Amino acid sequence: MTVRTRFAPSPTGLLHIGNARAALFNFLYARHCGGQFVLRIEDTDKERSTQKAVDVIFDGLKWMGLTWDGEPVFQSAREERHKEVALQLLAEGKAYKCFCTPEELKEMRETAVAEGKPPRYNGMWRDRDPSEAPAGAPYAIRIKAPREGENVIEDLVQGEVRVANAELDDMIILRSDGTPTYQHAVVVDDHDMEITHVIRGDDHLTNTFRQLMIYRAMGWEAPRFAHLPLIHGPDGAKLSKRHGAQSVVEFREMGYLPEALCNYLLRLGWGHGDAEILSRDEQIRLFDLSGVGRSASRMDYTKLEHVNAVYLREADDERLTNDVMERLAGREGVETGPEVRKRVLELMPGLKERARTLVELTDSAAFLGRQVPLSFDAKAEKQLTPENRQMLGELARDLAVVEPFTAEPVHEALKLFAEKHELKLGKVAQPLRAALCGTTVSPGIDATAAALGRDEVLARIGAVQNG
Repeated sequence: MTVRTRFAPSPTGLLHIGNARAALFNFLYARHCGGQFVLRIEDTDKERSTQKAVDVIFDGLKWMGLTWDGEPVFQSAREERHKEVALQLLAEGKAYKCFCTPEELKEMRETAVAEGKPPRYNGMWRDRDPSEAPAGAPYAIRIKAPREGENVIEDLVQGEVRVANAELDDMIILRSDGTPTYQHAVVVDDHDMEITHVIRGDDHLTNTFRQLMIYRAMGWEAPRFAHLPLIHGPDGAKLSKRHGAQSVVEFREMGYLPEALCNYLLRLGWGHGDAEILSRDEQIRLFDLSGVGRSASRMDYTKLEHVNAVYLREADDERLTNDVMERLAGREGVETGPEVRKRVLELMPGLKERARTLVELTDSAAFLGRQVPLSFDAKAEKQLTPENRQMLGELARDLAVVEPFTAEPVHEALKLFAEKHELKLGKVAQPLRAALCGTTVSPGIDATAAALGRDEVLARIGAVQNG
């Protein structure tokens, strides 16, 4: 048996982080088993499905490195096949025509609630002759749910789950306008696409028992099911906007690397000993559904930042420089030409050591593209006293003759200047950092000066003295 998993989102909004984790688990399980991971866009809700949302799904999965096999399947293109199966069930007496009007269904639900029962369909047309309906009356097709016994599934995450068949009603599989319901379409598609494992959120667990009715009525072998616990906020409540980012797009905009987000999502509800940071190859080799926990996971944004910082320190400098330059492009008062890019790339080893996100990395690199005169934060202003401004003027004369103007010779010049004036090196470095960066935080001041270059360093010191 070739393992085939699928990710089947509805294109009605952003790619939620819970769905992204489900996609990751489907991808990893398929690759771990040497199988296939396929993508199906469940776009049967024509009013809410948009091409923009489809593009968001494609872009999000590609950004996360979750490549699918074959072409994406669009559920809306398969309506005739869904209808064909519904009519087959009708012809075999396993489904029936229901002529209930909306008013009758509403009254049915209200009566059930008044009697303390779930607001379900009561089977009014299950055993009636369709000829009793008015001529030309519209009808839906409902499947005949079993009335006795119980349904049992051996869930690969939740274990054995049982539901009494009396809890199930005769659900609609084909609406009166000829369109399939979600419960019906998803079964037909999973069967036709030869899906062997359905890995999804445990909010679909009750759907599984309803969908199994169709598998059994058609005599089809059902896939194995694995229902993943949901992701909650740090307080244990359902993840919402008040907790922070919820969608893949938001995490991307906040400066998280895709490999860091995937690593964090993997560890959110799945474990393998003490392993914390895992490469994609290691994830594929180690991932198995037996490692997925049964209880809901809590989103820990601080932990995610820690994981992201680890990946930032290991990331390629060219790649990070490209990301930073792209983010700097929209900032007012910041140049982004080739010279600035060269500075950012040269200083990247030091910049990335302090950053937790690409946003922080971009913030810390912005001074490399600012034009004189710089603006200074409060701590930098404190360093730029009249005495320190005078000292910087003298230092500039020494820096003007440093050759070559690279980190080591600059460091030697600063050290000699401090010794000559009987100062600790920090008493020279901090005012210089304030003058060059506008802040009191940067990579080593020798590397920072070298990245800016002699002319820019002298121009920034000169602007401080003239200010």
